[in-house]
Amino acid sequence: MKRRDFISTTAAAAALPYIPLRSKINSSSKVRLGFIGTGLRGRTHVRQALFREDVEITAICDIDPEAIKYTLELFDKMGKPKPEVYAKGEYDFKNLCKRQDIDGIVIATPWEWHVPMALESMNAGKYTAVEVSATVTLQESWDLVNTFERTGSHCMILENVCYRRDIMAILNMIRKGLFGEMLYAHCGYQHDLREVKFNDGKHFHGHGVEFGEKAISEAKWRTQHSVDRNGDIYPTHGLGPVAHWFDINRGNKFNYLTSMATKSRGLHKYIVDEGGEDHPNAKVKFKLGDIVTTTISCENGENIVIIHDTNSPRPYSLGFRAQGTEGLWMRDGNTIYLQGVSEKAHQWESFDKYQEKYDHPLWRKFSNDAQNAGHGGIDFFVLRGFIESIKRNVAPPIDVYDAAAWSAISPLSELSIARGSSPVEIPDFTRGAWKNNTRIFGLNDEY
Repeated sequence: MKRRDFISTTAAAAALPYIPLRSKINSSSKVRLGFIGTGLRGRTHVRQALFREDVEITAICDIDPEAIKYTLELFDKMGKPKPEVYAKGEYDFKNLCKRQDIDGIVIATPWEWHVPMALESMNAGKYTAVEVSATVTLQESWDLVNTFERTGSHCMILENVCYRRDIMAILNMIRKGLFGEMLYAHCGYQHDLREVKFNDGKHFHGHGVEFGEKAISEAKWRTQHSVDRNGDIYPTHGLGPVAHWFDINRGNKFNYLTSMATKSRGLHKYIVDEGGEDHPNAKVKFKLGDIVTTTISCENGENIVIIHDTNSPRPYSLGFRAQGTEGLWMRDGNTIYLQGVSEKAHQWESFDKYQEKYDHPLWRKFSNDAQNAGHGGIDFFVLRGFIESIKRNVAPPIDVYDAAAWSAISPLSELSIARGSSPVEIPDFTRGAWKNNTRIFGLNDEY
């Protein structure tokens, strides 16, 4: 789908008539879900939903026959009734959205499709969950917000890292005042994705240097963003948790950002090293700098640094650091220092005992249920949050304003870099409501 096509599709979807949400379902009823996108990520969500006795999957949609095949096999293994399949072209998802036996729709497709599909779902009166990043353009962030405010149809961004056990323990400690007044956070997405971005179809984590139609899985679409864009194209894994630490959209907001990028070398070098200097893709020019650094200034005086680093050889790290007037925690090294609390002045100590003491109530209650979930259990919690919001007929714990603000960092960072790293204002998607909004994420052990 070309960029101009999905932007026009977004605008058309926003013009659809309002269909009111259904009334609150009975607590004994099952939540009926539809899934758009059943590739590797989509099947993760399907599998988690199949474990739940309070969920019924009525329909799935994908244009890839193999993805549909593997997904239906999950239903056979779990002994669950097979769903209706929508696989008749790129826009068959619209027919899934029209179904009356769906309460919520989970979208796990290439980034360009997130907003067109989310708007279709929201305009049909469904609770909508969309994978990260929720949007690609700034206009798309506004489209999500405007559609929610017009229809009342909730939209949740499925940022699973917000539910990491250590991240939620830190959130618990921040809210209890152990870090004092918060000042600063460091985060990012530092993950060597070269083998994922280039795949020849022989091995999923093989040594191919193909992308686009010749490749498989996300290499079909993800690498193209590195060709076309220079900015932080995947900010929410790091930024989402920090936004909760700093109460963004709920008593605080992002004000402006500046971004800068290094030169682009990693992807070209990978192609030459693996495929040779004569490989056709060795001629491709990549816009994305290997390391992109973005700094955000917040209304209440905090700063956030976000790093995007996916094209270099490196171990995985989200680089988390939380710092306040009374101390700081650094994920790399699993270390913490709290003034007047740590045993020795000016010396790091292990975070382990703090993790145990300040483990979030959600993890204390549901850790056993999360054992079957991916990414260390966090996939259980993020889908659970969406399902519980449907059951309670309330806003999801990570809402449309979060989806809009966190995802908007991508196009705004591109703009800052294009302008020589000049400051760029971050819109207030709440239109001033942040001043009085209250917290909704991670409040207790129920929701």
